[in-house]
Amino acid sequence: MPGAVKSLKVTYNDVSERNVFTNGDTVTGQVVLEVTKDCGLERETRPNYCHLPVKGQVFQHQTLLYSRRKRHWYDDQSQLTNRHGETYSNLLAAGSHIFPFTFQFPLQEMPSSFKGSVGKIVYLLETRLSRSMRIRSKDTIKIPFVTQAVPTMLEEILTPQHESKDKKMRFFNSGTVAMDVNIEKSGFFQGEGINVLASIQNNSTREIKPKYCIYRKHSFFASGKRKLDTKDLLKEVGEPIPPSASQTVKRVITVPHDLEPSILNCKILKAEYRLRVYLDVKFASDPAIKFPITILPAAQASAVAASAPSTAAGFGFGSFGYQNPPARDTFNPPPPYEFYSMYPSLK
Repeated sequence: MPGAVKSLKVTYNDVSERNVFTNGDTVTGQVVLEVTKDCGLERETRPNYCHLPVKGQVFQHQTLLYSRRKRHWYDDQSQLTNRHGETYSNLLAAGSHIFPFTFQFPLQEMPSSFKGSVGKIVYLLETRLSRSMRIRSKDTIKIPFVTQAVPTMLEEILTPQHESKDKKMRFFNSGTVAMDVNIEKSGFFQGEGINVLASIQNNSTREIKPKYCIYRKHSFFASGKRKLDTKDLLKEVGEPIPPSASQTVKRVITVPHDLEPSILNCKILKAEYRLRVYLDVKFASDPAIKFPITILPAAQASAVAASAPSTAAGFGFGSFGYQNPPARDTFNPPPPYEFYSMYPSLK
């Protein structure tokens, strides 16, 4: 049908105000095919095809609108039917034709959509019209996806963290400085406050300042090698502590609302976050403690408050938590980094 296809377009229907899909969500949409004259489909039209391109495929679901072939090489392939359960005819009249479709995201572990400095994770919805001896017509659209993490890892996400650090001063300073730092858990939602409790001893001859920094680590794996990209995202400075003094310092570091969730379940990249607590000491290297933290989507915040009690009271903060979190039916915390054995060797 030379020149018969005027346009081919695929769209999907939003499932929420945030327009984000997750594990188990059903995607509905339509393929719009416009032809300029009566024609027949010679081979096949593929209304939906969702995958991770180039580096690695997460999953693929394919549906045929029409095909003359009786068997295909895709196990999950099916032929599209209309609302009466009938397969579509291979004859199309001139004009615009709308073909609705539906498929479901798998319940398996899949990484969230992501875009970094040298890598990205993209979920594509694609429609293709294949014709023998002619150029294939194609249209694609991105589908935003945020993973629902493993519920069994809730205990680990809520596990408190504790570290200590001390340092002996040299050269233009004398004495020692030390800090003992606690944070109430390991996983935090977008927009949530990280409660930091630090016991600081300044037995040196100079004033020191406690400082705080949230930074991210992006790791990309290819050909047995890793490329690392780090960036400081948020910095805060506490009140100075005079020489020969000890103080217990409380600080709430708010996770930025637009911070992308952690990605720990992808074989080609990772998106990790750290909270660095350190002491600013003049004319000396700063002693620092780094806490790995997992950033979770704000939409998953509501259920965790009901699932587990707050632990911040044990650190001297009293009641704490995510304030006025968005509603969500379920909470699925992400798996730990060590849970996966799919990361390639860096040797």
